[in-house]
Amino acid sequence: MNLFVTGGCGFIGANFVRYVLQREPACRVCNLDKLTYAGNPANLAGIEKNAPGRYRFVHGDIGDARLVSALFAEQSFDAVINFAAESHVDRSIADPAPFIVTNVLGTQALLSAAHAAGIPRFVHISTDEVYGSLGPEDPAFTENAPLAPNSPYSASKAGADLLVRAFHETYGMNTVITRCSNNYGPYQFPEKLIPFMLRRAGRDESLPVYGDGGNIRDWIHVEDHCLGVYLALTKGRSGAIYNFGGHAERTNMEVVDTLLNMLGKSRRLIRFVTDRPGHDRRYAMDYALAEKELAYAPQWDFSQGLAATAAWYAQNTAWLDGVESGAYRDFMQAWYGDGLKD
Repeated sequence: MNLFVTGGCGFIGANFVRYVLQREPACRVCNLDKLTYAGNPANLAGIEKNAPGRYRFVHGDIGDARLVSALFAEQSFDAVINFAAESHVDRSIADPAPFIVTNVLGTQALLSAAHAAGIPRFVHISTDEVYGSLGPEDPAFTENAPLAPNSPYSASKAGADLLVRAFHETYGMNTVITRCSNNYGPYQFPEKLIPFMLRRAGRDESLPVYGDGGNIRDWIHVEDHCLGVYLALTKGRSGAIYNFGGHAERTNMEVVDTLLNMLGKSRRLIRFVTDRPGHDRRYAMDYALAEKELAYAPQWDFSQGLAATAAWYAQNTAWLDGVESGAYRDFMQAWYGDGLKD
């Protein structure tokens, strides 16, 4: 199996590259990544040694039609798996433009090139955020829930999803869309809640929490997400959409309190800050369709997964030091302001 993976140096993409190379001994992966702030080659350190001759990295943009078409002409691929995306909601609020360029226009360029090359399958990685927000008593999102994105990020992902659907309906492309809940685990960029709080609590720095901390997310360990993507790749129906979740709804405050208890830190580190504009209150994923058609079931218990994640970050401080660039610190200070002051 020869796979063309985009965004494979990002958090989820890198975990998937590791997962599929380990699970499929004959699999070969070509990874195209633009290496923006969240794309880190260190996420795949040692991969060439562990899978000799089976991994190739190409530095480039999915929106570069000439480059992508040339890569498709060089080698025959069994599938494209599109992880490439601008994904941080706060950054999309500060500047929506890069999200439209990469998530919408980039996906269109990748779809067009894959269609022209006759790639047998196109798997597009999306998010639960395209569905919008749930009320406290609402049932979890199913794949038939209407799209109601509330941030520039989620709107750009919804646009990409609709393009994938259109290429299936118009051109007969063999496509699958996956939508998952909030990921956590190794190699996650420290702007995201769990590594962000772990890092700052470990240094006894203030922990900015949006609003009242009552926003609810359904957490999925990144390895469970990789399992879902693999099953969608190998078993999914053409044209299908599959939700993946971790059966682990928690408020942000519950997550932060758990991390503080785990690290033996005081709640006095918490600083409540002005809520994010358009902040969705609750996400929850119904993954019954994936259970039925793909035999998907999450393997990680949230408590165990969170402990394993905390241990990984504690053992990989050099990796964290490497990704916390000046540009990263400047953005976080500008965004959270006084919430980062001790």
